[in-house]
Amino acid sequence: MPDRGESESRKLLRRLREAMAGESAGQERLDRITTLIAESMGTEVCSIYLFRDRETLELCATEGLKPEAVHQTRLRLGEGLVGRVGRSGRIINTENAPALPGFRYMPETGEEAYTSFLGVPIQRLGETLGVLVVQSREPRGFTADEVYALEVVAMVLAEMAELGAFVGEGAAMTARHQQPVTLRGTIGQEGVAMGHVWLHEPRVVVANPIADDPDREAERLREAVDRLRVGVDRMLDGAAGGDAEQLQVLEAYRMFANSPGWLRRMEESVASGLSAEAAVEKEQSSARARLTQVSDHYLRDRLHDLDDLSNRLLRLLTGQGKETGAQMPADPILIARNIGPAELLDYGRALRGVVLEEGSVGSHAAIVARALAIPLVIHAERITTEALNGDPIAVDGEQGIVHLRPDDSIAAAFRDKIAMQAEAQERYASIRDKPAETLCGTTIGMHMNAGLMADLPSLAGSGAEGVGLFRTELQFLLRNKMPRRSELSALYARIMQAAHGKRVVFRTLDIGSDKVLPYMTAVDEPNPALGWRAIRVGLDKPGVLRMQLQALVRAANGGPLSVMFPFIAQYEEYVAARAEMDKALERERILGHPLPSSLDVGAMLETPSLAFAPRRFFEEVEFLSIGGNDLKQFFFAADRENELVRRRYDTLNVSFLTFIEQIVRRCEETGTPLSFCGEDAGRPVEALCLAAMGIRLLSMRPASIGPVKHLLRRAHLGEVRTVIEGARARGEQSVRAAVMEYLKR
Repeated sequence: MPDRGESESRKLLRRLREAMAGESAGQERLDRITTLIAESMGTEVCSIYLFRDRETLELCATEGLKPEAVHQTRLRLGEGLVGRVGRSGRIINTENAPALPGFRYMPETGEEAYTSFLGVPIQRLGETLGVLVVQSREPRGFTADEVYALEVVAMVLAEMAELGAFVGEGAAMTARHQQPVTLRGTIGQEGVAMGHVWLHEPRVVVANPIADDPDREAERLREAVDRLRVGVDRMLDGAAGGDAEQLQVLEAYRMFANSPGWLRRMEESVASGLSAEAAVEKEQSSARARLTQVSDHYLRDRLHDLDDLSNRLLRLLTGQGKETGAQMPADPILIARNIGPAELLDYGRALRGVVLEEGSVGSHAAIVARALAIPLVIHAERITTEALNGDPIAVDGEQGIVHLRPDDSIAAAFRDKIAMQAEAQERYASIRDKPAETLCGTTIGMHMNAGLMADLPSLAGSGAEGVGLFRTELQFLLRNKMPRRSELSALYARIMQAAHGKRVVFRTLDIGSDKVLPYMTAVDEPNPALGWRAIRVGLDKPGVLRMQLQALVRAANGGPLSVMFPFIAQYEEYVAARAEMDKALERERILGHPLPSSLDVGAMLETPSLAFAPRRFFEEVEFLSIGGNDLKQFFFAADRENELVRRRYDTLNVSFLTFIEQIVRRCEETGTPLSFCGEDAGRPVEALCLAAMGIRLLSMRPASIGPVKHLLRRAHLGEVRTVIEGARARGEQSVRAAVMEYLKR
């Protein structure tokens, strides 16, 4: 094993350990460390910059610059060479710093024209916490050994910053993991919740990043890697003959676990003076920093594989398994980087909410969160590194905002909002069994969306008249292999029985885009939302579609059946899908199975093209359901997962309501039953306007039925229509302001 670190990094770490073992703390300790590094590396300056917020680096300690500049000098991300290191996460090593683009001279620090500059990011698991800098007057290119030594020290600083080791009473910054943090994400499922953090993957804490005995640490590392390799081999043996996707992931694990380069780099870090755990984290951080720069989908997936493998190795080294001994709080809000649908269902309705660093609005987790009726915020960057088990947390799923460790004023506002919602739900219970009849005598049908057997009890409790959309893909997504026809048939039969005679509309398998089956080869597409998904997959792979249709026919067992095909974009696709339905009926007839007493076959109108289909389509289809979420994003050409554009366009935009009106008229001409399904159906003001445009059946999440019905029963559709017409005549872009003014009156 190379011993290059003995001359630089091990010597430096030994002195650093001695400095950390002293009684000093906080600012004094940070100052001692900068002095120690400058002396060891023979430089005039050593400075530590830490992030004050996501966009600002603050000088927190220095040897060689003016002491009064500490906690006063700040740099914007990307500003100067320090800001460039902070933004890119990459090392800058130059013997002529003033000649580099972006160089900034800071006279307030008493900085002389230091020629040589070495800046190293202080990183932990891909998150940049700050920048460690050394500078000297004489032109000097820092050697590879010196750069490596500073990287190792930065790794130790990252661990100690994570533990709050540098923050004392006199420091300007408050302790990490104690201060309130507000994170903005994307709305995955609406709702508001307060509770305490429960980490899906408890973070491994490296308590001692500096090794006392490098030889012993090297032995511990090799023993843990050997155990890891044996474990991966056992997993592969257990998965032999299983699905190909799982085998591919495990093969990637084995490739990494047996990589000589992976082990060699960790051994070099141990030789430099790091503990085995810190060496694993250093390699994990370096790999994350490299791979997060690439856009290739395959390489990003391998990043997750390497993360998981490194976490397994850390748990072997520390003995910190997922079962940490911590008790789940009574009001848990789950925090995770990402999570699968089966894992989320394991938690069930015990959760108050979910916050994910990744995910998407159409992901499996989002679908399950909607089924469980719990708030979900996705794309909440840094939540897994900021949150600790037991931290108080408030989740605003209606705004996509997370308040971690909220202050008293925010917590009080959340409590008031939750109390008001609870009072409103009590009011809605009084009209549960009453029709959604407007003041003008028009009755609007109220159906609910579902995707799990567990959703069906909400059918009675919410006052829904039926299930306007049952998402069948969850039964496929929750398994690691294709379900059998008999299993699906039994499930669908239980769903129909649980509905107690109320109508259930089963949407056939809607996969593709971001809903990829675990046992299905993923297709890398530049724009999956517009790609190979839903009925396109079903018609190209008709075996699965036929199997599902046969299961539905058998589940009906001679009773009524309603089936809906998703993402129909043109008449010919409906014709082809309907032909598959006819084939399934004929096959069941030949086998002697009872056929449905009545059969309604419909389509989801999610693409603008279908609104302009030939009249014959509207005459042949037995019902249509507008898929509002997809239709709106395609109508406005605005990705509903892109925060830069998704809020720019309003459902109550005059052009969109006019388009809905055109669809309503076409359906009225042919007598085609029409419904509206999606998030907007569950928003009272939007639902009222849709009803005013002629929609007579709405399908939404169960919790939205009460608020929507409450408003509909107090409104006159003719008056609302007049308000909309007035706004349209005045050339207003949206009718929202006019309708809200009407409702106030």
